Amino acid sequence: MSEFLATLTHGRKFKAAVKDLPVEELKLIQDKLNNLIDDREAQEAADLEVNAERNAQIDAIRKQMAELGLNVEDLDAIKAPKKKRDPRPVKYKIEVNGETITWTGQGRMPTVFKKELDDGFEMKDFLI
Repeated sequence: MSEFLATLTHGRKFKAAVKDLPVEELKLIQDKLNNLIDDREAQEAADLEVNAERNAQIDAIRKQMAELGLNVEDLDAIKAPKKKRDPRPVKYKIEVNGETITWTGQGRMPTVFKKELDDGFEMKDFLI
């Protein structure tokens, strides 16, 4: 695509690329390019309008905050504390030398499970 853009934006390269095209085709290309430009300008105008409304709303909120004596740091101070999630339920259990080892199936696998898997067992053998 960069080669296309280089040809399109360089005067002599562009002239050489389209020298064999008839005038009718050049006019069709011109019409298509003008349509693309019109669409792009309309899109940019719509984007500016949306941003103008948004910026006006932001300014109104800033004005209200100034009237109340608040600033942005005050908003950061009222963040809700993060909730600690509940621990995951245990999925696997193995008994080794009278000691029960459990694992949720998340994180690093305990070595006793790895050893049993190497000896030919499967994880489904240890499901609770």
